[in-house]
Amino acid sequence: MTAQTSIREETAHADNRAKDLQVRKIVFTGIFAAITYVVFAFLSIKVPTPGGQVSIHLGNAFAALGALLLGSLYGGIGGALGLTIADLIDPVYIVEAPITFVIKLLMGLLVGFIAHHLFHISTEHDHAKVIRATVLAVLAGMVFNALVDPTLRYLYKILILGRPAAEVSFAINFSVTVLNSVVSTVLTVVLYLALRTPLKKAGLLFEN
Repeated sequence: MTAQTSIREETAHADNRAKDLQVRKIVFTGIFAAITYVVFAFLSIKVPTPGGQVSIHLGNAFAALGALLLGSLYGGIGGALGLTIADLIDPVYIVEAPITFVIKLLMGLLVGFIAHHLFHISTEHDHAKVIRATVLAVLAGMVFNALVDPTLRYLYKILILGRPAAEVSFAINFSVTVLNSVVSTVLTVVLYLALRTPLKKAGLLFEN
């Protein structure tokens, strides 16, 4: 076997591995989109308010978990798709679907960027560092969501409902979003730490 042939085979092998990795990520992106949708659509508590309906749910937890496991882009897309599809199917939320996609995508990108680009949690061997990085990444994403989600929806509802109704909706939506974020932060960290070791052994812990 010549050196040139060996190089070609190694290149082909690397290309095949890259394609296989991408296919796996796409598959898991779809899985997380489905999980996020199911959690929001069927396991949420809907609360009617004078400014519109709000939901107590754990969809954000699985959107952030996807970013931790799949990386910022694929994880962010998975969570954003799942929650956007849930909005599109629900007549109450359908008008807010575009905002949902943007907010949840940005949240996933932020969580994934901190977890993978800054702290490299998939390859980190120090368990204490993994815990700190996971908490920081998820907390940053949830704080972003708690601040940006109600604000953008408030501005959007001003155009649709008018200022008084939008202000009532903002106050309630902010409170519910903060509650969702606190619970989601704890759940996401616990789930990631529980899944990290078995997924790593199975070769399904993606770096980004």
